[in-house]
Amino acid sequence: MERIVRLRVEKLPEGVYLATSEQIPGLVAQGRTVAETLEIARDVARKLLEARKERQEAIELEPLEERFEYPLVVGD
Repeated sequence: MERIVRLRVEKLPEGVYLATSEQIPGLVAQGRTVAETLEIARDVARKLLEARKERQEAIELEPLEERFEYPLVVGD
């Protein structure tokens, strides 16, 4: 089942992007582009959620609906 994790993505002074989430403690991902950062964040989120599930500390996340809004990031 796909679920929604809200991320905060910010560009650091060093020119890289950092993603964190209030919903999943410990989720921190950094990449050279927004796309790379999101890909890393997805992998980190999966691993953190699996670890919590094994410890029976599941996090309740909003299920992905059939229709939703998504901010599409495009370059110039």
